[in-house]
Amino acid sequence: MIRTALLVATALAATTLSAPASAELPKGAAAPDFTTQGTLAGKPFTFHLRQALKKGPVVLYFYPKAFTQGCTLEAHAFAEATPDFARAGATVVGMSADDLPALVKFSREACRDKFAVGIASPAVIKAYDVDLKREGVSTGLTTRTSYVIARDGRIRMVHSNMDYRDHVRLTLEAVKALGKGQR
Repeated sequence: MIRTALLVATALAATTLSAPASAELPKGAAAPDFTTQGTLAGKPFTFHLRQALKKGPVVLYFYPKAFTQGCTLEAHAFAEATPDFARAGATVVGMSADDLPALVKFSREACRDKFAVGIASPAVIKAYDVDLKREGVSTGLTTRTSYVIARDGRIRMVHSNMDYRDHVRLTLEAVKALGKGQR
């Protein structure tokens, strides 16, 4: 009995130590403004958050790495839902630490030319608190964290989970729940 309890406690401790820490920005916080290089349908452009918010809310979703299984499936799901986000007045932008050539290809293939992806610089990763760490050490990747940012620049919803499956549904629900003044 004691041996079984000790084995369970050891297994739980090992799982906790290897799990990424989550410390994303809280709901209601001001979203840090930034400008970055991005691509839409394979065409590079400059993305500026403040400018995008003038058009309506922004769904800013961070993903670890282009062309990995979960990130590709998440991009496909956002691509399929792009018309729903557009009807709700929202812009979707995926963010990762990938370089521009990788993002150009990812925007065409995984994002299916439907929404923009941008470079999450170290400063953006720090500002949004999405540095993916393993055992306290940065991996150089981002956590899978989605933010819904209202026109006033405030974070209205945050979902941080390495499982990609709920990000699209939860962000779309949050965008639809925004009052007309926030859209």
